[in-house]
Amino acid sequence: MTYDLETVAAPRTAGFSLRLLVALIEWSSPRSLLVRKLLESAGVSALREQPAGLAAGMYMPPLQLDEPRPCAASDGLSAAEFLAQAVADDATEPALDGFAFVSAQRLVRAFRAGSSTPLTVAERLLAAVAESEQRDPALRVFIAQDPQDLLAQARASTERYARGEPLGPLDGVPVAVKDELDQAGYPTTLGTVIHGAERAAADATAVERLRAGGALLIGKTNMHEIGMGVTGLNPHYGACRNPYDPAHVTGGSSSGPAAAVAAGLCPVSVGADGGGSIRIPASMCGVVGLKPTFGRVSEHGVAPVCWSVAHAGPMGATVRDCALGYALMAGADPHDPISQAQPEPLLPVLSERDFSGLRMGVFRPWFEDADPEIVQACQAAVERLEAAGARVVPVEIPELSLLRSAHLVTIVSEMAGSQAMPMRDHRQRYGLDTRINLALAQAITAQDYVHAQRHRNRISDHWAEVLGQVDCILTPTTGCTAPPYAADAIPAGESNLPLTIKIMRFAQAANLLGLPGISVPVGYDARGLPIGLQIMGHAWSEALLLRMAALVEVGQERRQPKAWWDLLG
Repeated sequence: MTYDLETVAAPRTAGFSLRLLVALIEWSSPRSLLVRKLLESAGVSALREQPAGLAAGMYMPPLQLDEPRPCAASDGLSAAEFLAQAVADDATEPALDGFAFVSAQRLVRAFRAGSSTPLTVAERLLAAVAESEQRDPALRVFIAQDPQDLLAQARASTERYARGEPLGPLDGVPVAVKDELDQAGYPTTLGTVIHGAERAAADATAVERLRAGGALLIGKTNMHEIGMGVTGLNPHYGACRNPYDPAHVTGGSSSGPAAAVAAGLCPVSVGADGGGSIRIPASMCGVVGLKPTFGRVSEHGVAPVCWSVAHAGPMGATVRDCALGYALMAGADPHDPISQAQPEPLLPVLSERDFSGLRMGVFRPWFEDADPEIVQACQAAVERLEAAGARVVPVEIPELSLLRSAHLVTIVSEMAGSQAMPMRDHRQRYGLDTRINLALAQAITAQDYVHAQRHRNRISDHWAEVLGQVDCILTPTTGCTAPPYAADAIPAGESNLPLTIKIMRFAQAANLLGLPGISVPVGYDARGLPIGLQIMGHAWSEALLLRMAALVEVGQERRQPKAWWDLLG
């Protein structure tokens, strides 16, 4: 079978050339040569020429097999059992080589022992954020914070510990929220200066469940504007910086949530993922990021930007931290019908290390289509899983190029639809890269969108056949580690389609098909920048992915970021 993901050729623009390109595109007709060439570079023209065959109807994720594989979806704990076990668990955390992040478990243990309190941690957090803003360059993790609200939450949590009545394993633990989800009392800006004129009256369901568990909601984090980019460069709130090297990008669009965890400002954060936006920044910032199955975490209170590929999910300093966030966030919600038509979420026994019988699918040409250091680190992680009894099964996945194009047409069409009214009245207030992307998206037709959905059916058939042979599919998370910020890209942004596609190379399948995917750190490149392994599974197989990630994590070297703060002092 031919591997068909080709390198995309398109010019990079920034500064004056970017402004000129924006003006040309916005003044061009959808049929102009410039627009047609750019759509051709993005793969839209090729999709238009690809017949859909007999596929018909509108595909709706997640991709489900008639019979879920036993080792992928049937074993695990209920969320309540997992959380109860976490509350009772005073055992030492798994030993990780090198640097140890301050996890939720370490914080809660300190609160129980009286060596620290949630109020002390909140005060240290506010001081750390202030210091991060005084650095050169500023880290720019948060879009908005309310110190008085945070301190009030922390006092209530401290009182609960004093009474011996904590609400659970995240009580008093700082949690950051991407500014794509509602948090009561805060505007939801989507990283723009257009949205968020009014403050949210209520929490998104995922945020509400974390609040009910006692988590300290520490503020709204930075993001790539409306989620339409994968670097984290925001022209309105500043470029979010990678704690491992602030000269480099975080990845996006959940840039702030990933940077907050990597910088030690919280062990858990909430992201959103329409095209890799949890897994990409998790990989580039050296943390764990889980994109659950479509509908597994309620989308109620999440901005409906790209509804058919969107997923809210947790990011964590460790696999256990990520699992704790998922255990609280996931499950049926009466406000979200899609979340109700699913089995109950399962959580893993993270200490289980036997993977005998597990079949790991690897499409070797795809797996190796990344920078050599990434391939080497990911291969070493695969070998650790093999040593625990798992078996690599070579697989072939056809038409990955078609998948990439169908996802692109789907996500940008939905984003353009969500911004149609604001673009009519406030076009000039968007960032330049967002304006380019939205202008090109408006040149995509309704016929293109429906054609892409018909191809989702065809692509799902391919993946159903592959997943019928294996329990999961392994790839690198990104094609490269975090690139440096270009001087001419700040503050106005840049357009760099080849880099964007390289970063997103392994991410889009899980979004288009609604499958769960996790990114777990597996090492660093020669510059000390993190590398992530992606594990994708069957629908509802989050327990398996978390358990696999926990094995990969054990014994994996972790390094301290250059920008990091210790909330326990």
